[in-house]
Amino acid sequence: MLKQIVFSVALLLTLGVFAYSMQRYFRFFKFTRKKPLGHFWKRLYHTLEVAGFQTKILRRPVIGLIHASVFWGFMIILFGSVEMVIDGLFRTEKAFSVLGWFYNFMMGSGDVFALIIAVAMFVFLTRRLVLHIKRFSGVEMKPVSEYDAVLALTIILFLMISLMGMNAFYYQWAQVTGDPVLGSYPVAKYIWAPLFANVSASQAWFWYQFNWWFHILTIFIFANILPYSKHFHVFMSVPNVFISKMEPLGYVDNMPNITKEVKIMLDPNAPMDGGAEEGEVERFGVLDVDDVKWTNYLNSLSCTECGRCTSVCPANITGKLLSPRKIMMDTRARMKEKGPGLLKEGKAYDDGKHLVYDYITEEELWACTLCNACAQECPVDINQPSLILEMRRYLVMEESKAPSGLNTVFTNIENNGAPWQFSPEDRLLWADGMDVSVMADKFANSEKPEYLLWVGSAGAFDERYKKVIREFVKILNHLKVDFAVLGTEESDSGDVARRAGNEMLFQMQALTNIEVLNSYEVEKIITCDPHDFNTLKNEYPDLGGKYEVQHHTQFLQKFIADGTLKVGGDKFAGKKITYHDPCYLGRGNGEYDAPRDILNAIPSVKVEMQKNRSFAMCCGAGGGQMFKEAEKGSKEVFIDRTEQAMETGAEIICTACPFCMTMLTDGIKYKNQEETMKNYDIAELVSMSMGL
Repeated sequence: MLKQIVFSVALLLTLGVFAYSMQRYFRFFKFTRKKPLGHFWKRLYHTLEVAGFQTKILRRPVIGLIHASVFWGFMIILFGSVEMVIDGLFRTEKAFSVLGWFYNFMMGSGDVFALIIAVAMFVFLTRRLVLHIKRFSGVEMKPVSEYDAVLALTIILFLMISLMGMNAFYYQWAQVTGDPVLGSYPVAKYIWAPLFANVSASQAWFWYQFNWWFHILTIFIFANILPYSKHFHVFMSVPNVFISKMEPLGYVDNMPNITKEVKIMLDPNAPMDGGAEEGEVERFGVLDVDDVKWTNYLNSLSCTECGRCTSVCPANITGKLLSPRKIMMDTRARMKEKGPGLLKEGKAYDDGKHLVYDYITEEELWACTLCNACAQECPVDINQPSLILEMRRYLVMEESKAPSGLNTVFTNIENNGAPWQFSPEDRLLWADGMDVSVMADKFANSEKPEYLLWVGSAGAFDERYKKVIREFVKILNHLKVDFAVLGTEESDSGDVARRAGNEMLFQMQALTNIEVLNSYEVEKIITCDPHDFNTLKNEYPDLGGKYEVQHHTQFLQKFIADGTLKVGGDKFAGKKITYHDPCYLGRGNGEYDAPRDILNAIPSVKVEMQKNRSFAMCCGAGGGQMFKEAEKGSKEVFIDRTEQAMETGAEIICTACPFCMTMLTDGIKYKNQEETMKNYDIAELVSMSMGL
């Protein structure tokens, strides 16, 4: 009875303190912005995949398997922990033993995983205290973070030691007394129990009880340490995976409040959806934590501070201030600071500080290429770029604080429909002397082409990429594809404006383009630009533009696969070709095979860069970076990526994106490799290999 009373008091105290600690975080959610979820079954499957099977943590196979084993082990051991609570409350012993073979399996598995987790803790402590893994350090990582990690790992180690001790002494007690062993304990039986062969029944029972109490009380203590620790992710990671982004990584959330304003600007007589609403005007973007969506705040609570995001960030790799991990840690810290004041005074509370400026600097925000490498790598599905973009939106639309290069781009897009100062009337000059039809002419003759070729601003005005578009058109004509272009009616997709934070300009471009596309009843679009591909495919549907969009590598792959397009010849025979994955084709939309299938059809030698496919490094142009001065660092991103290509010994860097082509061509020039290394788009390689 005494044991039952003591246990009940300890459990109630634990639950009370835990509930208090949890509400300290969850009471702040009411100050965040709403974000609907939906896709329940899709989310459930994704949660089983990422959280259950630990697919993202296993992207790094060795250390990932160790981490995954700890997670799986805790899931198994939790069964025994629940049994201990029942035993403590109701004075039972091995309450779940009535489950028979299943009980034996769970106890046996728990016994094995206890040893595995104990070994894992030694590995993790060694990595932190002896090996000093680089990603565990950074300006945001204060000494308390290290102490926190070491404390948690040590507690888990003691939990596993006490669990193994409990199992060993229980098994030995049963052997001495002749009682049946309830459960299966292979590690206790073959490793630990033989060490205590001379222990009496009373001694075995004492040490069993000692380890039982030590284990369960340590669990109670640990549970109440976690909400104040980086290991809070033990509770938050699975829910965070469930609420994570279901759209492709390249997709950016629409801003309905901007859509309403843009539609009024484009047509003042158009009725507003839902009518005008009175009240406080919503701030564009994020200035402080009470502007973030609730999903962003949950992201910050789920951050494990593992540094995987920062270790793959191209800006951070090249010595710039940006650290995606710091973005999440700062958000969490700022809410902890401002939240109590919001509770007392509501949204009117102002302590004179803000998340932007006081915690996160403009330099950090503008260093981001929005390549999504951090979001791809995060084992608990945190989406750092979404928050960075929201803060950019505030800087641009509320403060007009975009870098000067981007302001020029905004002006050019608004006035000329392109990032550069070219006349819209010159959009078709790239096609001089070529057999290219214009959509307006086709419609005038009551013809409806099967495909629209979206040329894009780079294809229309960039001297180098004009050659790519021309070569691709040669292939289309060779295949007798029924296509047309918009010509002077085409305008910039708005991708650069959106990712630079100018949502207003993006939606003006998008709605204008959609009106043109829909007027020609466009259904299928081909484009050579992954950024336009992503925008047209994933983001235009939010505004009423729903099309079947293909990147030119996907389009060509189908013709090669069915034998219609035969790529051969010895133009590149013996040449080493390495392929650079564009962020918005690869990570952004999961397309890695189409370009490689095309290259594999061209007789040549293929070599992969060390960082390839979903691990590929950004060229450094995304997020508007190509149009502004880079932030200070130890190296430019495009130079780092070019050096990675050079390490393969390749003679040709193959790209499939106008931005990547510009940056890598500059990298080749910077490294003085023009004589030994060339940069071609995949369409050029196909065209040249066919002799077109």
